Amino acid sequence: MSDTPEPDVPAERLVGSDRVLAVLIELAGRPQGASLEDLARAVSSPKSTVHRALASLTRAGLAAKSGVGRYVLGDEFLRLAFAHHEARPDHQRVLPALVALAERFGETAHYAVLDGTEVVYRSKIDPPSGAVRITSTIGGRNPAHCTAVGKLLLADRLPDDAAVVAWAREHGLERRTDRTITDPDAFAAELARVRRRGYAVDDQENEMGINCLAVPAGIPAARGAEGAISLSALAYRMPLDALEDAAGQITALVAEAIDG
Repeated sequence: MSDTPEPDVPAERLVGSDRVLAVLIELAGRPQGASLEDLARAVSSPKSTVHRALASLTRAGLAAKSGVGRYVLGDEFLRLAFAHHEARPDHQRVLPALVALAERFGETAHYAVLDGTEVVYRSKIDPPSGAVRITSTIGGRNPAHCTAVGKLLLADRLPDDAAVVAWAREHGLERRTDRTITDPDAFAAELARVRRRGYAVDDQENEMGINCLAVPAGIPAARGAEGAISLSALAYRMPLDALEDAAGQITALVAEAIDG
């Protein structure tokens, strides 16, 4: 097959598009804004080229220039992002369950999916009240092996101990806290417990002070495709044993809200 670009998609346009996207992504990581010089340095491009990319983004409303000469994400970008998130079918499907969990237990509820060795949080509902809340973000990522949602989804993807050990040796089990499981055999035993119980826990394994319990986001047979729902709690407010005591309530509440 020829590597020559099709006539209507010239090679230089692809390079330019990649550069515009690189500038947009860089802006997204700088909530306080960035100067032209900062962005040119970050994407390793001449200032004149980055300026053209910023002009294109600004015309589309995806970037804006502040009064002090710094560029930020534009309001149109934010509108599109939030509108897309609110309209996503998976968010709409799990939202009643997340709201019910947050209201019932006064803690934060998440919906997450597996992406390689990480979990991605697609939805989050904070409790209606409470001075201290969890600082997770929609779109944020964490290693799958040390999160309750990740363990639940990996237990579905990896059918037995041998598969778990092979996965752990291939990808490693990064130690995030003193409680993170880093031994492949111990991790295999943990996922075996997840399969038996039908839920997974994170005993301050990803972040000290935060406990978590995850259940399937839908009927158990479909949990791999449907993602996982978790209740994340500050350990001093809701210790792990209290979370586990509520596992049956959490599972039933999610099943009722999603499956009817």
